[in-house]
Amino acid sequence: MRAALRLLALGLALVLAGAARAEEPLKVRAGWANTPSTMTPLLFLKKDILKHYGRSYVVEPIRFGGTSPEITALSTGELDIATLAFSSFGAAVENAGLDDLRIVADSFQDGVEGYFSTLYLVRADSPIRSIEDLKGKVIASNGIGGAIDMAIRAMLREHGLEDRRDYSLVEATFAGLNPMLIDRKADMVGDIPPFVYARGFDEQTRVLFRMRDAMGPTQMVLYVARKEFLDSHRAALGDLFEDWVRALHWYLDPANHEAAVAIVADFTKLPPEQFRDWLFTKSDYYRDPDARPNLNALQRNIETQRALGFLKSPLDVRQYTDLSFVDEAARRVKGQ
Repeated sequence: MRAALRLLALGLALVLAGAARAEEPLKVRAGWANTPSTMTPLLFLKKDILKHYGRSYVVEPIRFGGTSPEITALSTGELDIATLAFSSFGAAVENAGLDDLRIVADSFQDGVEGYFSTLYLVRADSPIRSIEDLKGKVIASNGIGGAIDMAIRAMLREHGLEDRRDYSLVEATFAGLNPMLIDRKADMVGDIPPFVYARGFDEQTRVLFRMRDAMGPTQMVLYVARKEFLDSHRAALGDLFEDWVRALHWYLDPANHEAAVAIVADFTKLPPEQFRDWLFTKSDYYRDPDARPNLNALQRNIETQRALGFLKSPLDVRQYTDLSFVDEAARRVKGQ
């Protein structure tokens, strides 16, 4: 009798433990490379506006040196949601074999009317006045085959110039691009916020062209996840994306600008003055308030990538898209 009672108690304890585990919030490992351009680590910091954080989900932001390493982490199951540049997305599908990859949200877009577009800069005293003047020159970007690099290739090809034959491309970190240009180690660089807004830098440089001149509107960075992960956790992820869109609305609201800048400054350990005049304004990249990516732009970007030789086969981005989460999130937030 006592043995039976012990077995019953043990069984009940196991059932209760299993139930407790089942009620634990889903831990979502979310990658990011650069912030505040990518908002992954920022969206879940202001907990007082999040309705579901800690209940149905929690987020573990994981930093990477760039978007390409996030592809490997997705492949090995070490990451749940990744930020990929459009160029990395195409490579992930074709080269990494991630046929189950799904685009789930917008991160930010380049070249949207009235908003910032990536700058391609020469020194203010440079004799370079036209694209043709780049023949024989050294050009620097943050990564060969990346989105910023691709716009360089597209623009120069339009003017009859080809890599290696007519000019040289070199890589540097975003932080290293400005010094390379000023120190004459590169004749042109592709530059982004916040580096482009460094004090006094505009007086030393001149804009030769912008990314939108080469690519038109660009779905610069997007959020992706694997289909199995999305299908297995739809309820918890529905709550996550509801909070995601709610937080995005808060950051983009001009009424919250000072508070938003303070959060970013605290997270990056940089002075608020480095962000106040441009962040979350029209001097910044465009972010869709409901986190919806521009699929038409993305399709054109992918086709440019293929034309430049970085993809072998056509890719229909809509076959790799699931916007049900952000669409439902927008309906929930709007209805509250």
